[in-house]
Amino acid sequence: MDAAGPPPGDRGPLADARRRPGWLGWAAALSVGAVLLAAGWTDRRDEPVGDRTVGEVTRVGVAPGDAIPTYLRSAATELAALPPADASAGTYALVSFDAYLRPDALPAVLADVSVVEVVARVPLPDRQTEVVHLAAQRTPQDVLAGMAGVADRKDREATDQRDRAAAAAEPLLRRTYSTGAEVAVREARAYRTGCGCVYAAVVRAAPDALRELATRPGVRGVDPAPEVRRLDRTVFLPPLPEQRDVVRPPADTALTPEVGDSSEAAPDVTGSSPDRAPAGTARRPPTTAPTSPDVGAGRSSPPSR
Repeated sequence: MDAAGPPPGDRGPLADARRRPGWLGWAAALSVGAVLLAAGWTDRRDEPVGDRTVGEVTRVGVAPGDAIPTYLRSAATELAALPPADASAGTYALVSFDAYLRPDALPAVLADVSVVEVVARVPLPDRQTEVVHLAAQRTPQDVLAGMAGVADRKDREATDQRDRAAAAAEPLLRRTYSTGAEVAVREARAYRTGCGCVYAAVVRAAPDALRELATRPGVRGVDPAPEVRRLDRTVFLPPLPEQRDVVRPPADTALTPEVGDSSEAAPDVTGSSPDRAPAGTARRPPTTAPTSPDVGAGRSSPPSR
């Protein structure tokens, strides 16, 4: 019996198994890696994609310092060129009035269009007052309800301002708070009585309906905004009725000396002003800044597209 082991160089199957892992191991590792990579890529494709429009805001209206006649002409030109659209969807538009209107005047002016919201401000002479946006799917009911909510908030603001005035040591600070309380009281009183305070509206309608709306008495301009898809990312900034040349904050003579302002004075808040001639021209971009932050019913408007 030959007790000698296998000849040198022939070490049997076990020896072969030890020699193979050199290239077979790398092949196996690469195969596993490819499978894992493909699985990972599939998982990533299935992940929800974030909203790429976050942070983007569309501004429709006039910005401080912009020329109002230029804006109105541009809006009229864009409205005339607006192509036909799906009548069921319609196009959003900012409608500016040439006077402050009472809520009960809105159904006639905005007939045959879908109203989204209205823009209002108590036009106190020589006072800056807050611009508020009120939901208005039904007019005038929703507008009156929104005004009542703003009036309640203004009552709370007045109380807070009086308390701050009483605690203030500096005369100027005390005067500032006292004036704020006085303005808030007057705003609350006006809104509670359904004042002539509405000076713009956001509507949605087919292009032909918007063009017809622009010809109605009391309508200063219709600024179409076909690019608007989401109202929660859109800021509407209409011009004030009393301003005819350039957008600027109303002079507030209670706290600062009056500076030259070529705009007409704001009318008293007793009711809506008489209708003016139909708007022949119209265009777009932020109006005056609110005097206080908005909460509750009606939201304040930042200042354009």
